[in-house]
Amino acid sequence: MTNIIRTLGLAAILAAASAFAADDVGLINQLNGDVSYTSGGGSSKAKAFMKVREGDKFSVPAGAQLRIVYFQGGRQEAYSGPASLTAGTQASQQQSGAQPQITTLPAGVPQKIAQTPELVQIARLGRSGGVAVRGAQQQVQRLSPQAQAEVRQARQTYEQMRKSSAADDIVPELYLYSVLQDHLLYDDMKVLVADMQKRQPKNADVAVMAEYVKAKTEAK
Repeated sequence: MTNIIRTLGLAAILAAASAFAADDVGLINQLNGDVSYTSGGGSSKAKAFMKVREGDKFSVPAGAQLRIVYFQGGRQEAYSGPASLTAGTQASQQQSGAQPQITTLPAGVPQKIAQTPELVQIARLGRSGGVAVRGAQQQVQRLSPQAQAEVRQARQTYEQMRKSSAADDIVPELYLYSVLQDHLLYDDMKVLVADMQKRQPKNADVAVMAEYVKAKTEAK
């Protein structure tokens, strides 16, 4: 019964996130330096994996970096400060600074990495007291043919993204992590979070994910 309650609780987090997703147009998937933003008349410091809403105004100081991916269309914009910009629905309107580096993420990837804030929250709630989990091979055998095909496609997409991504960029890993979490493939996630920690050893959110996966894979 406890496991059922925990599962329902995690499902509720994602359901609640989906309910508010209509207001979110993008996600900050890389951030270095003290980037600030203004939304609804209030100003604050931007954070990595923060959702972006239409009309958010960002100020990127000299030496700082900001990268935003838009959920609709998969447009990814990488800014190096000094720069200022306002978020739109599918692209930003830049007020000052050098033009951003533009790339387009594969179809389906923006929607998966959009779940990153919720996945971190799930990890915070579930990193202790994990439930017993069968080995990865046994878990794969229980997946439906459709689910197995989804995981295979995700791995292929991940490999393609990894080839063209910077060494410290963990967006490919976050994408695959989201798919593996959907199917509770914790053993596979353990290898993935270890790689994320190597790429971004100081990332506190990645550390939380690693603790969560460790609890799941080592639970008795």
